[in-house]
Amino acid sequence: MGMKILVTGSAGHLGEALVRTLQNTHHDVIGMDLIKTDFTHTVGSICDRDRVKQCLKGVDAVLHTATLHKPHVSTHSRQSFVDTNITGTLNLLEEAVAAQAQAFIFTSTTSTFGSALTPPAHAPAAWITEEVTPISKNIYGVTKTAAEDLCQLFYQNQRLPCLVLRTSRFFPEEDDHPETRQAYSDSNIKANELLYRRVDLEDVVSAHLLALEKAPAIGFGRYIISATTPFTPDDLWELRANAPQVVQRKFPDYEEEYSRRGWKMFPGIERVYVNEKARNELGWQPKYDFRSMLDRLKSGADPRSSLARVIGSKGYHSRKFAEGPYPVE
Repeated sequence: MGMKILVTGSAGHLGEALVRTLQNTHHDVIGMDLIKTDFTHTVGSICDRDRVKQCLKGVDAVLHTATLHKPHVSTHSRQSFVDTNITGTLNLLEEAVAAQAQAFIFTSTTSTFGSALTPPAHAPAAWITEEVTPISKNIYGVTKTAAEDLCQLFYQNQRLPCLVLRTSRFFPEEDDHPETRQAYSDSNIKANELLYRRVDLEDVVSAHLLALEKAPAIGFGRYIISATTPFTPDDLWELRANAPQVVQRKFPDYEEEYSRRGWKMFPGIERVYVNEKARNELGWQPKYDFRSMLDRLKSGADPRSSLARVIGSKGYHSRKFAEGPYPVE
């Protein structure tokens, strides 16, 4: 039997991907966003409690992807982040309880870990699991962590099943660090990141749909959603000091494929996202990783999923910036 599902942020990368995918199932999907698109059925803000109440009438589950992102930190006020990411989430949680929804899936971010992602000099790379304590370093991290805690509170006190998915990078936009953009091509950066901090959009969608299915049985949980890393804790010292050597050992064919394109591996990798909990508890099986990327390059195929290619780049601002894809605080 199909569910009525509300997808917030339906004009964004993930929101559109979820609506596109759910439209081809037996579920009834409603896309909500500030921006009218082919995948937005109701235009409105999650900050508007009355609008949220209307959207949640008869809804069985919520996929909450709407957010102000890290690229907005320098262009939006801290109050705007609180209004959207915290108050907006609270509005949705309260109205989900009132509507007797069966599941609430909150799209969070690995950015919540903040300063915990950067180990001190001469330390091994950080092994990032759900056990790592977040140390927020900007208003984005603060508000996403607070929204996660609201989800936990609503499970504890209102018994609303809530799962939090901390997604790693899946945006197609350029890297925000000018020195990285100057040293590596964009496709080279994204290929390297699949080893430790990137995930394909199609895999993010499959994680959300599994979370929707599993939420009532699990109740509450936080999950890192990132491509499966080939690294283990035994690799962490060498990974920080000499990443190309570790990658060469695990993928003897990578250098030839990279040299053909003029690509290079980062000299050191400072953190590794671990998706083991999501694979074990959600039954998630991501299809896209460094190995699949190499194989697709060898066959002349685009390493991205067809869903990622269809949705493409949306950007985060209505204007362009001279200094990069967005201003960095």
